[in-house]
Amino acid sequence: MSDRVPLAARAALRQELRRRRASLSQSEREAARRQVALHLSRFGRLRPGLRVGIYLPVGSELDTAPLVELLRRHRCIAYLPRITSPRAQRMTFTPATSKLSRNRHGILEPTGYDHISAQALDLILLPLVGFDAHGHRLGSGAGYYDRALSFRRRRRGWLGPKLIGIAYECQRVAALAARPTDIPLDAVITERGIEFFIGETT
Repeated sequence: MSDRVPLAARAALRQELRRRRASLSQSEREAARRQVALHLSRFGRLRPGLRVGIYLPVGSELDTAPLVELLRRHRCIAYLPRITSPRAQRMTFTPATSKLSRNRHGILEPTGYDHISAQALDLILLPLVGFDAHGHRLGSGAGYYDRALSFRRRRRGWLGPKLIGIAYECQRVAALAARPTDIPLDAVITERGIEFFIGETT
């Protein structure tokens, strides 16, 4: 597919995928979040001291509370995204142990000043609106994650943290047109399991 997709088309796709996600029942949500945590526990790479970026859910996004608890049990160090420049749409990551407050978008984020860049993390569990079988990710449209992870486009060897999308299976689409600024995922976890993309292994 062409990387030149009209903004209206992407906006319409986001709206449809959010509708699918919002239509899930409470029991489906509860079952999915438990299954996603189970699949992550079998990932085999969680270890003490691992620096993991994770998000707090907004709206109908998959609840990450079981994932946060899983990281705690494995003595990983959890970090949450924090917007540092709304105008430039930039963010860093702050320890999840910091106090939380709502930012200008109404999203809870840590208030501490001890922060690191995405490049310093070992693993990032990302929210998404949609994904396909090639690891292309459709985000909310603001581009915060793509900017924070832009260093991956400039490196041919080591690429920094592994990027794992967290989603419901209903957020899967046949294909997404990738744009030059998009950063692909290494894997995605839904209630059905972990799917690794090209270059990744279990």
